[in-house]
Amino acid sequence: MIRRLVIRLALPLISFAFVNAAFAADNGLITVQSHYSVKETIARFEAAVRAKESLGFIVFTEINHAAAAAKFGLKMRPRTVIIFGNPKLGTPVMVNTPMLAIDVPPKALVWEDDQNKVWLTYNSADYLGDVIYARHGLPNPPSTPKLAAGLKTFAAYATQ
Repeated sequence: MIRRLVIRLALPLISFAFVNAAFAADNGLITVQSHYSVKETIARFEAAVRAKESLGFIVFTEINHAAAAAKFGLKMRPRTVIIFGNPKLGTPVMVNTPMLAIDVPPKALVWEDDQNKVWLTYNSADYLGDVIYARHGLPNPPSTPKLAAGLKTFAAYATQ
């Protein structure tokens, strides 16, 4: 009797664990540990984006979640989202598909964990093309491989 109860309880938990592990393994996020502080990682990431301004890349803004939390007396480890993109590429698509603007431009998150390690996380270019664009009925853009290379370059400069 007890054995059946344990099996009944354990099977859904095991199934849940496998589903979540599979999702986490392919969730479209790329996370890289930084050798720099949060502040320096942000500055380096933004400098890498700005270095490609001639190709159309810009930094739109930052969202400092920890500062917003502090304003209301809440504590949070550093969490800053950098919103960046390429209006030369994104604008024509958004003109024809306005709701795409809810999901793009791309973002990068610079954050610190409980062991004071600094990380940079961003959506992969394939995720942006295969999932985000698909959500709006759009094909994967031909620029996806170039964007993937650019994101990798931005991340490497920011973290290494």
